[in-house]
Amino acid sequence: MGEAARPLELLDAEAYLALEERSPVRHELFEGVPYAMAGASLAHNRIVGNLYALLRPSALAKGCRIYTETVKLRVSARTFYYPDLMVVCQGVPPHTHYEEAPCLVVEVVSEATEAIDRREKLWRYREIPSLQAYLLVDSRERRVEGYFRQGEGWLYRLWEGEGEVEVACLEARFSVSALYEGVAF
Repeated sequence: MGEAARPLELLDAEAYLALEERSPVRHELFEGVPYAMAGASLAHNRIVGNLYALLRPSALAKGCRIYTETVKLRVSARTFYYPDLMVVCQGVPPHTHYEEAPCLVVEVVSEATEAIDRREKLWRYREIPSLQAYLLVDSRERRVEGYFRQGEGWLYRLWEGEGEVEVACLEARFSVSALYEGVAF
């Protein structure tokens, strides 16, 4: 005999933040439902580290905050993500455990995360008024895709193998080859 069905309890921001403080596993929250996060591959970790090293000097020079993987981004009252990298250039942090107004968000795409990064997160991130760019960096091949705010719309760009990616809010550029330095496929 199975367990009795019970209603799904949706978490609000306060309940989610309390859960995260005591949990040994990180969770993203989508419309009130927490989802445990999987561990990252070596390639994923190397790419995030390279990107942080490439953008940190520009972020510091402009007075921006740059974060990797362990800082939450509040997208709405019931949706929080842990972007692989984000840059925030305005105001003071709204809370000690999350940010709300990034100008850049980067997700490193893998087999396990690709569908969510391309659909759900693309849709949600583009609604953030401060966001100027959303980058999808592939962990399986040298491929960077970017969505860049252009007035009321968005421009899509693709780099495969080589090229330079511009980060307008930092007035910075980085090469695709530097991003993938030391990454084995």
